[in-house]
Amino acid sequence: MKNHALLILFAVLLSWTGTADAMRIKDIASFAGVRDNQLVGYGLVVGLNGSGDSDQTKIQIQSVVNMLERMGISTTIADIKIKNVAAVMVTATLPPFAKQGNRLDILVSSLGDAKSIAGGTLIMTPLKGADGQVYAVGQGSVLTNSFAFAGQGASAQKNHPTAGRVPNGALVERELPNTLSGKSTLHLNLNTADFTTASRVVAVINNKFKSAVAVSSDPGSITLTIPEAYSNRAVEFVAALETLEVRPDIAAKVVLNERTGTVVMGENVRISTVAITQGSLSLVIKETPQVSQPSALSKTGETKVVPRSDAKVTEENRRLMVMPEGASIGDVVRALNLLGVTPRDLISILQAVKAAGALQADLSII
Repeated sequence: MKNHALLILFAVLLSWTGTADAMRIKDIASFAGVRDNQLVGYGLVVGLNGSGDSDQTKIQIQSVVNMLERMGISTTIADIKIKNVAAVMVTATLPPFAKQGNRLDILVSSLGDAKSIAGGTLIMTPLKGADGQVYAVGQGSVLTNSFAFAGQGASAQKNHPTAGRVPNGALVERELPNTLSGKSTLHLNLNTADFTTASRVVAVINNKFKSAVAVSSDPGSITLTIPEAYSNRAVEFVAALETLEVRPDIAAKVVLNERTGTVVMGENVRISTVAITQGSLSLVIKETPQVSQPSALSKTGETKVVPRSDAKVTEENRRLMVMPEGASIGDVVRALNLLGVTPRDLISILQAVKAAGALQADLSII
């Protein structure tokens, strides 16, 4: 019943097919150079209640020795035996146009065999980019929203205690170069390359600025020439451009997930003339042996097992459904629903229709 209800809901949603709504350019494309950048660093979390790395994790002990030496305290690895420190990797995302003094959220993950980093404090950790330069410095209390306790005979744990976050825990120390300053041309990259969508974006932009501002050399990118009216005002030009609405073209595609029984079909999926039937043959064999044994205190006879089998064959009566040429995906789902198919049956049917060459769409199985 649940599968049938899901299929009916799916058919109703797909029956509302029509022209796709227009979308803003900022939602379907991005400017070259205007992107996030990944930062990573190695640090130490201190203040743990005996849940840090064990003595077998030499990297943590060596890090503590190095840190103390930088603070003017001379010591050796043999002198260090602590369980309140954990070696961690710290990651963060540096957004475009971030300025010095801006704060970033950072993710802290245990690197050794610490049981938990809950309640610890991340000490000053430089965060580097792919070019090896330090762009931010992280420090602060680690929040894991978890706990882990264990005794000799029982244990309790909530969520994941060896990874946590430090909200606003990193300060930006180095700014990325401004990718818009002083430029006369910009490059707009579509999130999904498509010839039709690229041509529509070019037409909308040129119509807006009443000149050949946009030129597309391939289906994935568009070259923009900043008009003289927006000279030295690239930000205003981008703001006026990214709010323009374009109707992106969507390729006909069907995505199947056999593990979960999920079927997702695009609006432009069409099916050629094809006949579809779906049925199942069920064979059930039940063994119920009978036991015959002599009566109590009997001096003759012996126990016998008499085999007994019951066989039942059931075949569902399904109709043959003929799909006309050019049937939409809504028509397909409604027709298959009349056959009483479940989402998992629908996956098998669509695979068979594709094999027959009647499914005019790309079939992707994940």
